[in-house]
Amino acid sequence: MKRFHSLSEVRNELMAGTTTCRQLVEYYLGNIERQQHLNAFLEVWADEARAQAEAVDAKLAAGTAGPLAGMVVGLKDVLAYAGHSLQSSSRMLDGFKSLFTGTAVQRLLDADAILIGRQNCDEFAMGGSNETSYFGPARNAADPSRVPGGSSGGSAVAVQADMCLASIGSDTGGSVRQPAAFCGVVGFKPTYSRISRYGLVAFASSFDQIGPITRSVQDAALLLEIMAGPDGMDSTASQREVPKYSEQLTPAAHYRIGYIADAIDNEGLNPEIKDAMATQLDLLRDQGHLVEAVEFPYLDFMIPTYYILTTAEASSNLGRFDGVKYGYRAPDATDLESLYKKSRAQGFGAEVQRRILLGTFVLSANYYDAYYTKAQRVRRLIKDKTDELLRQYDFLVLPTTPTTAFKIGEKQDPVSMYLADIFTVQASLAGVPAISVPVGEDAAGLPIGLQVMAGAFREAELLAFANVLTEKVLA
Repeated sequence: MKRFHSLSEVRNELMAGTTTCRQLVEYYLGNIERQQHLNAFLEVWADEARAQAEAVDAKLAAGTAGPLAGMVVGLKDVLAYAGHSLQSSSRMLDGFKSLFTGTAVQRLLDADAILIGRQNCDEFAMGGSNETSYFGPARNAADPSRVPGGSSGGSAVAVQADMCLASIGSDTGGSVRQPAAFCGVVGFKPTYSRISRYGLVAFASSFDQIGPITRSVQDAALLLEIMAGPDGMDSTASQREVPKYSEQLTPAAHYRIGYIADAIDNEGLNPEIKDAMATQLDLLRDQGHLVEAVEFPYLDFMIPTYYILTTAEASSNLGRFDGVKYGYRAPDATDLESLYKKSRAQGFGAEVQRRILLGTFVLSANYYDAYYTKAQRVRRLIKDKTDELLRQYDFLVLPTTPTTAFKIGEKQDPVSMYLADIFTVQASLAGVPAISVPVGEDAAGLPIGLQVMAGAFREAELLAFANVLTEKVLA
């Protein structure tokens, strides 16, 4: 069976009778089996996927199938699916099964998507390389000695290596976009609140957002359309009406596009990525778009602001994992205090412990105003400036990552790992939608991603523009 680029290609073959959902599932199960060395999936729901496929085939025959019929989807190991393991790739949740299905996942099922398995990620979504997973790193299919990015690394690899048509990940500071760039696929983070977070394991609640990883912008638009919308289980979910994103992919003739000059001229930017960016900007000018450099004075403040705020929220959110109610419990505890201490010390990995400690420190009475309060003020400055630029321009364009995928084990220093998020955290701090699309490869054949941001709730325009950018690259 050939590799499918989009759900529309799958549906064409389903309608023509040249394939079935059951055959699609067998095809993807075979690819997963053959590529176990990439460590993308932690658990494969083979029998359930086959049963779902047969049920969808029957609906297709009866003409009652939903809009996602034929789409085989993997779930990042932070999304709740009733009766299925949910571990956040951590020892702390070893053996835990979800008691309910999250809103986004339920909407996929209701639209007849076929769920094939649970995907590897950084522990509690904390990491940029998928190396913090309790189950070991996922590996980049372009070069298995390299990382796939993180935290949604397994989700990106699964799409890259044709183990499923789409994956659902989560993006806190770039965790959908960065691995998408490293793996040469599309990664989309919608406006904060556009998709309900009910059923998403919390890392940093004012940043976390569910987002799709796909091979086509069309599929990302359709998945957003299905998952988005108000939810009575999440008071932070937007009440705005959900547009038909999948039917609004025709772009305008001309756009006003700004690019952050300091990002392109950043000394840490890989020269081949800089060249790819320059080529894309020239192409946009040739197409008649207004392309101008813009100043963003807070670039150097984004990483410290992001990490102060997210670690503070993580410290609070992860307080619930205490060895008492569920998850890992230290077998050698002697009293309640030692139960707390040993369960958390043994259950959490080094990176999660590091972020909890940092978050607890910045929230402490003596340092709260010096760090946390000040970071909130800087976040407001970043958001206001980003919003101002997005009123002047339709889109802001910048690299997704400063480098292509690096070697596993290469970035042992946490600070160097954190700096890899320099271009993705802006959209997260401002709460605006952003998408990473592949725009070529470097000399070693490693994918290069371009990132585009738009104003809040302007996903339709963003997806239409991104669709044009990817037409030739992903053909």
